[in-house]
Amino acid sequence: MFSQTAIVLSIFIVTYIFIISEKIDRTIISFFGATMLILLGILSQEEALHFIDFNTIGLLIGMMIIVNVLKTTGVFQYIAIKTAKLAKGDPWRIIMFLCIVTAVLSAFLDNVTTVLLIAPVTLVITETLEVNPLPFLVPQIISSNVGGTGTLVGDPPNIMIGSISGLGFMDFILNTGPIALVILIVTIFIFKFIYGRKVTVDEAQKKKLLMFDEQKAIKEKRLLIKSLSVLFLTIIGFSLHEMLGLESASVALIGASTMLLLTRADIEVVLHEIEWPTIFFFAFLFMLVGGLEKVGLIDMLAERITETAETNFFLTALLMLWGSAIISSFLDNIPFVATMIPLISKMSVMTSIDVTPLWWALSLGACLGGNGTLIGASANVIVAGILEKNKYKLSFIDYIKVGFPMMIISIIMASVYLIAFYL
Repeated sequence: MFSQTAIVLSIFIVTYIFIISEKIDRTIISFFGATMLILLGILSQEEALHFIDFNTIGLLIGMMIIVNVLKTTGVFQYIAIKTAKLAKGDPWRIIMFLCIVTAVLSAFLDNVTTVLLIAPVTLVITETLEVNPLPFLVPQIISSNVGGTGTLVGDPPNIMIGSISGLGFMDFILNTGPIALVILIVTIFIFKFIYGRKVTVDEAQKKKLLMFDEQKAIKEKRLLIKSLSVLFLTIIGFSLHEMLGLESASVALIGASTMLLLTRADIEVVLHEIEWPTIFFFAFLFMLVGGLEKVGLIDMLAERITETAETNFFLTALLMLWGSAIISSFLDNIPFVATMIPLISKMSVMTSIDVTPLWWALSLGACLGGNGTLIGASANVIVAGILEKNKYKLSFIDYIKVGFPMMIISIIMASVYLIAFYL
């Protein structure tokens, strides 16, 4: 007769294998795995729901509503066209400016949403210039993941870490923000070396691009002003949420409800645009990790890691950083982070050691590690899909030639940063 521990571990491993293989949709297989835990009596329905981190879920839904209303204004198309015109049609400048725009937007919206909005406009620019879009979009993928590293709301792993650890918006800005900025600057310099002289455009195509009217992208100015005002106040709310006594999800949901009220947006359209499969994937994943916690596997692993940390915390933190990065390069970083979060939480209870550096190591490793391969982060997969729809091919090998070395460089920099300021 199988023990409960063996059953839970088997369900978790099999579910994880299918998530990695992508043979079955990740939401469907995680849904099935979570319901199996209930069917087999590992978790009751109430326990399964208790393990869902509704702060993460609420934050994601709130930000998705805000972004879905904001994108109807055309502001993202405006930004992309204006950026290209500021670069005066010079391809390298366009790459550099779009990297900066993508990183900044990824920090305050989230990297998946940002590439969904910026990548299609970039394709319009490259088609006008009659150049290969890959040198423009590969740097955007990497910049989106670097930018998302710097804030609480920029990347799903940070949202999850912030929710459980109690680390707030300003904690991420002050701790992961500085190194993300340095990595972005170094990354752009490396792209100058890789792509700077490879992309050339004749003057006729530049003039064609400069004829674009970015003002036409703005569909309704009053809606834009209202939407940007709510987004600005929401970001202020994130920075002050601990002083206000509000969870980050509450700030996002208050912002979302205010946005809907002020703009009188079509609620059915807005809710239809929310990435519900992603939301439910998170919920079912929390249940699966809850199963591991229920049978004591998380406690057991936490004890082992705690023993190592008490004897060599320096090594534990660096292993967390590099392990997170390498694993997140080849696996989806969300399930990995969902498994590691309760481990670090248990460690904080079992030992007197301040585990805060481990949270930063996990955040930096998981977010930056997503740049390593084409399947390392959701933003990477989305851009590859957009390219494929437009009859361009970004292969796994072509991406890894650029992405993996860039990831290693960023993790070396993150290691130096951790050692200098935390270890």
